[in-house]
Amino acid sequence: MREIMFDVETTGLFHDQGDRIIEVGAVEVKNFMPTGETFQSYVDPGRSVSEETIKITGITDDMLVGQPKFEDPEIADKLLEFIGDARIVAHNAKFDRGFLNMELKKAGRRPIPDDRWLDSAAMARSKFPGSPVSLDALCKRFNVNAEARTFHGALLDSQLLAEVYLELNGGRHRSFSFDAREDDGMDGGKRRAAKQRPSPLKSLITADEIFRHRAFIDDLDAPSRWFERSLQEDA
Repeated sequence: MREIMFDVETTGLFHDQGDRIIEVGAVEVKNFMPTGETFQSYVDPGRSVSEETIKITGITDDMLVGQPKFEDPEIADKLLEFIGDARIVAHNAKFDRGFLNMELKKAGRRPIPDDRWLDSAAMARSKFPGSPVSLDALCKRFNVNAEARTFHGALLDSQLLAEVYLELNGGRHRSFSFDAREDDGMDGGKRRAAKQRPSPLKSLITADEIFRHRAFIDDLDAPSRWFERSLQEDA
């Protein structure tokens, strides 16, 4: 099962009020394990980055000068190619989905349907009711090393999400389980009984091998039979 861990950094919080994407990050995961394939790009938003965003991400206007705009094929087309038909996992997915689909529409591309998105924050809230479910909080809960996260970054956060998502689905033992269903990561860890083979496999032992094996066993038994007969005669 192929999935994409996804995150964006933006000029502000509201895609419907003129804010734009400034960084895109994505990590490919197969059967809950990162493959090493990633996508990352900074984006020229065509507007200023908010002070709050700079504090959170460390990304300034000067850093975005000369970066491609989202509608550039280097971003829009390559990102869509990287995502393909995979399910997209994002933490607080409504936010990322809103910004990505807004940018895709502006770029003349089709938006990605809601049913292809999975919200890992909603998964965590369901699994740990009443507990903090921010990415930082989940990294602490699962002992995921987030020391490099001095600032928020789309690619780094996607990489951390990949580790958190694995833990939300049962941890590393889940990815190596022989009864893990590859078509559905939301199986709740249910085990499936092994199926009985409909008919026994045909024996690969030849008749000659069976004959020689019996002869060998008889040879092993011969001293024992001789000893038993000796005891009987002495008696």
